[in-house]
Amino acid sequence: MTQQGARWTSEQVLALAPDEASRKAGSRLGTAGPWSESGCDGAGAVWGLCKGSGSKPYRTVIDTSGPGYKCSCPSRKFPCKHAIGLLLLWSTDEQPMPAGAAPDWAEQWLKGRRSKGSDQSPTDPNVTPVDERATRRRAEKRADRITTGATELEQRLADLLSGGLAAAERPGYGLWEETAARMVDAQAPGLAARVRELGAIPSSGPGWPTRLLEECALLHLLDRAWLGREGLPDALAATVRSRVGAPTAPQGPAIRDNWQVLAQYDTGDAKLTTRRIWLYGKESGRSALVLDFGAAGRAPGIALPVGQTMDADLTPYPGQLRAALGERYTAPSGPDDPPPGVTVTEAVERYGRALLNDPWLDAYPVTLAGAIPTPPQNNETSWELTDAKEELALPISQCAAARPALWKLMALSEGAPTTIFGECGHRGFTPLAAWQAGTRELVALT
Repeated sequence: MTQQGARWTSEQVLALAPDEASRKAGSRLGTAGPWSESGCDGAGAVWGLCKGSGSKPYRTVIDTSGPGYKCSCPSRKFPCKHAIGLLLLWSTDEQPMPAGAAPDWAEQWLKGRRSKGSDQSPTDPNVTPVDERATRRRAEKRADRITTGATELEQRLADLLSGGLAAAERPGYGLWEETAARMVDAQAPGLAARVRELGAIPSSGPGWPTRLLEECALLHLLDRAWLGREGLPDALAATVRSRVGAPTAPQGPAIRDNWQVLAQYDTGDAKLTTRRIWLYGKESGRSALVLDFGAAGRAPGIALPVGQTMDADLTPYPGQLRAALGERYTAPSGPDDPPPGVTVTEAVERYGRALLNDPWLDAYPVTLAGAIPTPPQNNETSWELTDAKEELALPISQCAAARPALWKLMALSEGAPTTIFGECGHRGFTPLAAWQAGTRELVALT
């Protein structure tokens, strides 16, 4: 890896920040002023000393091949503001960072990080062997509890429908929350999440009874699929297990490819932050979703620069687009050409075909080629993506329409057809990134 080939844009660096406060604080540290003894090497390492309020500067080192971060500051955010500032300094063209050997304090961490996972072999005596019979018994007990919960949920859905959907708003949200708690007790978090979604539908606006009936039907289908999972094809049974929340593990041989990072965004609440990272394999043509989680206000550990490409292994989860990120052979590089794009009609068709294998799928990753973002006009209430060839339009989802990034997309396209990556689903299309016309530069919209 060379300095020029590995350099990121400032936008890609800022996309790694765990929150807006870190983004602003890191931007203030992205100049040469507070830094000393900074440098980089050809293996993806960047390091530097940042002047702080104390007598000793903070030691910051980054492995961009991960990326991974280490800083002597007390912050619990990853990356911290010092790491963001150092990456911004490294990415700038104004004053190239000197290349050389890492200092001892940085080299020690880098060696430990890069050797992690290679110290223990399957025959290492320090590795505790897995008790397969005990694992199988625990899985069977959990499956029995989920079955009990699914059976109870079926009865509650039957009671709801027999009483009439119009009466569903009278008990309030408390009844739904109590039902969701029962599903948590049954170790079926997937069912619990869907029950909570049901509770938010009554009184949510015109047409809520129809939406409630649709969601009840999907939940009933999931219940029945779990109860009859033994008769399902293996791939569909794996999908059902993941949807109810039964633990699954990645299976099969790892897929080594040059994976392009198309989007990264976080969702969650005060208890858990979920990071979703969409990747596209340049050789395999596969889309993959990497999930990572951060509890109790901590940012997830995996952060990848949007627009970069990395040579890495991914191991798929059965019946899902989700995959586990494995060994990374090189530091991220790029930018690169966008994946093959499709029309609006083809995007909807792809989502429809995906529903055959997963009826509970909310959205499917799609790259639109030649789409023109159009803001609401006249009496219209929603943004649209108009296909330049077909003269058809795909509505933008309401959650995306509330983001100021749509105006950023408008400025990027300048009214011309643009290549856009996002999620296509029954709520519409959610733009996540777009390519600047005539370039390989991918701009994040999250």
